Amino acid sequence: MAKDEEAGVEFQAKDYQDPPPAPLVDVEELGQWSFYRAIIAEFIATLLFLYITVLTVIGYKSQIDANNGGDECGGVGILGIAWAFGGMIFILVYCTAGISGGHINPAVTFGLFLARKVSLVRAVMYMAAQCLGAVCGCGLVKAFQEAYYTRYGGGANELADGYSKGTGLAAEIIGTCVLVYTVFSATDPKRNARDSHVPVLAPLPIGFAVFMVHLATIPITGTGINPARSFGAAVIYGKDKAWDDQWMFWVGPFIGAAIAALYHQYVLRAGAGKGLGSYRSSSVI
Repeated sequence: MAKDEEAGVEFQAKDYQDPPPAPLVDVEELGQWSFYRAIIAEFIATLLFLYITVLTVIGYKSQIDANNGGDECGGVGILGIAWAFGGMIFILVYCTAGISGGHINPAVTFGLFLARKVSLVRAVMYMAAQCLGAVCGCGLVKAFQEAYYTRYGGGANELADGYSKGTGLAAEIIGTCVLVYTVFSATDPKRNARDSHVPVLAPLPIGFAVFMVHLATIPITGTGINPARSFGAAVIYGKDKAWDDQWMFWVGPFIGAAIAALYHQYVLRAGAGKGLGSYRSSSVI
């Protein structure tokens, strides 16, 4: 294998072969400690994610509440809330990627399942752990901020006034598609083999994707793009509006995840496969 030059930079070419797809049902996983360790990691990560982010949302609303002596121009603002969500995803994906893959989101798990990156058993158990972690995380917020929790909406996702359900659903589809597309691109091992001279810290672009989507869609739906996040907040908050709109925060993210998975696997990866083939043929002497 020889060294190639591209744009004046030398790098070592790497060969790569796709790993086999995950089995649909892998019963052997149930007997492995690493499987249960990954489930625990997803539970704890989602719990911490909801605890920090929902506290941020409630704290911001209390800071701008004029009836509570707040300043309408104060608080962290939408920018701060977006940073809380994006920053926590960056931290938690970085911490758990080597254990569970750092999904922390049923939509991400669903997209990876469609791409045959995880088995059905693992996908179902991850989603259950994520939803339970989200409920527990919001429960901690309510326990610590019970006086403010219900008054300021409990961090629950709801469709904002003035927007149709179709607009809210579209916002969730597009937002989740951006996130899951970023997950696939940032963690693609074929890309890492081909572009080994360009180091990529996967949690960083994933966190930025969450940050950017929140900036765009907080005014519309409060930004779900994570069914566990919306479910956990709705369970603890328990008001009708949060439950009436709950379907939107499951259907939208799952459709968005499916679109991202199909686009990456059957459009981008098909082209990447040809490009890698020509790259390898030109780099071998």
